Parts: sequence; C-alpha cells; structure tokens
Amino acid sequence: MLPSARAPEPEYELELFVAGTTPKSERALRTLRALCEQHLPGRYTLTVVDLYQQPERASQEAILGVPMLLKKRPGLVRRLVGDFSDTERVLKVLNLQ
Repeated sequence: MLPSARAPEPEYELELFVAGTTPKSERALRTLRALCEQHLPGRYTLTVVDLYQQPERASQEAILGVPMLLKKRPGLVRRLVGDFSDTERVLKVLNLQ
C-alpha cells in the first residue's frame, strides 16, 4: 500500500501597502516578514507598494488605511490595517491558526 500523498502547502500572495518609510510602515514590514518567515517559509511572495510612489493603487485596491496587508491568495481576498503587532489577528487573516 502506498503512503498517502500530502497535498502541497498553498503559496501565499501578499501585498503590503505603505505611505513612505515611516516608523509605523517599517515596523509593520518587519513584523510581517518575521511572521511569514516563521509560518510560511518559502511559501509566500510579499510585494511592498509605496502609495507615494504609486498613488493610483490606492483606488485600484480600495485601500482603507496604511499600512494595509492584502492577502490575494490562497482563498478569499482579505485586508488588514495596522502595524500587525497583534500576531493572533494576523494569523487569523492569513488562515494560519
């Protein structure tokens, strides 16, 4: 009997929207990268979008505030605004609990 094949772990596509290099934006990026490396090593792409450089993206993606995390995949699109210091909340949005 063959061992059951495990389904491959899903790849995560994430975008972080910031407004410049403020301390809050930098803290959010640091926190998010640490969480991703801990819970999604090698299974995520993280694109940082500076709305000062690309202001049109704010209306395209319905930005609610910054910093804002946009989880594009897997599953439903989810948004989270803040500095991501509430680890449990971030993991819930990423469906990693």
